[in-house]
Amino acid sequence: MKVKKIIDALEQLAPPYLQESYDNSGLLIGHKNDDVDKVLITLDITEEVLHESIRKKCNLIISHHPVIFSGLKSITGKNTTERIVEKAIKNNIAIYAIHTNLDNVDKGINAIICDKIGLINRRILAPKKELLRKLVTFCPVDHAEKVRQAIFDAGAGHIGEYDNCSFNATGTGSFRGSDESNPFVGEKGKLHYENEIRIETIYPVYQENAILKALFDAHPYEEVAYDIYFLGNKFENVGAGMTGELESDMDESDFLKTLKKTFSAGCIRHSDLLGKKIKKVAVCGGSGSFLIENAKKAGADIFITGDVKYHDFFEADGKMVIADIGHFESEQFAKDLIYSVLNENFSNFAVLISETNTNSVNYI
Repeated sequence: MKVKKIIDALEQLAPPYLQESYDNSGLLIGHKNDDVDKVLITLDITEEVLHESIRKKCNLIISHHPVIFSGLKSITGKNTTERIVEKAIKNNIAIYAIHTNLDNVDKGINAIICDKIGLINRRILAPKKELLRKLVTFCPVDHAEKVRQAIFDAGAGHIGEYDNCSFNATGTGSFRGSDESNPFVGEKGKLHYENEIRIETIYPVYQENAILKALFDAHPYEEVAYDIYFLGNKFENVGAGMTGELESDMDESDFLKTLKKTFSAGCIRHSDLLGKKIKKVAVCGGSGSFLIENAKKAGADIFITGDVKYHDFFEADGKMVIADIGHFESEQFAKDLIYSVLNENFSNFAVLISETNTNSVNYI
């Protein structure tokens, strides 16, 4: 198995384009054409995880958090990161991180949290903008189905839970080829009119190259006429956090106790309880304080995340409960998610979940 094949499977779920600007997801050590015998999956890469990888003969580690987050100015073993990088290189171990891009997809980290809580009617809490484009192209009527299907197969035409979405209108196209042209219909040097279909469809910008290639390959014309429009629509399938509803509402205290047990949290820090039932829930794996206002605007009864600072709890403002279950606790199931993706794609390949506890926070 090549590293590239494994990366391709993961990036079908969480394209690297969707990571935040501050992030460092992707292949951090190694080469895409390296051979892989075993994969070890972890939330964080520590020296103990690296030793486990060596012991179990895993030559690719996939982590949620990048071990290299900011630039390295030297590799002399003076800190943990440098020692990990040095030892990984010496032992021919590749390292790949899938971080905020996995946070930002609708089947990513936040979906797993919702699964564990049992939430229905889910939506992205803060959908991203400026990720959508509209493709408009024109082709002969007899070739429209082939062109449509090609661009659909390349990733165009998805709106929410629907695929193969397009708008089609018939019309008349005109063109005249030069003496150097080789027209599919008509004759060079003569004005030609052709019955055509105008095909419109939507797509995410990170799939643009593949979609345009599919269009050019499937279209019969020597010169393909097409337009690309930038859209201001929110991309409802991509963004930070997630909301959902419990099938039956719960008392606040009972819900918090269930939450503590479900996520094996050492403790749950929370804002004042309001004496209301919990029905609508907002979640964000990792550090999600930046979404407090979004959760309130969404009408959440409780917002679950990690790394909430003292003053952030005041932002609940008597409108909802804020619950900090811990950074590690909120993202611990990333390992299971990555494992399920690889196991689905490579059922006979050796994929292991790390047995090393990388939670750096302890409770007494």
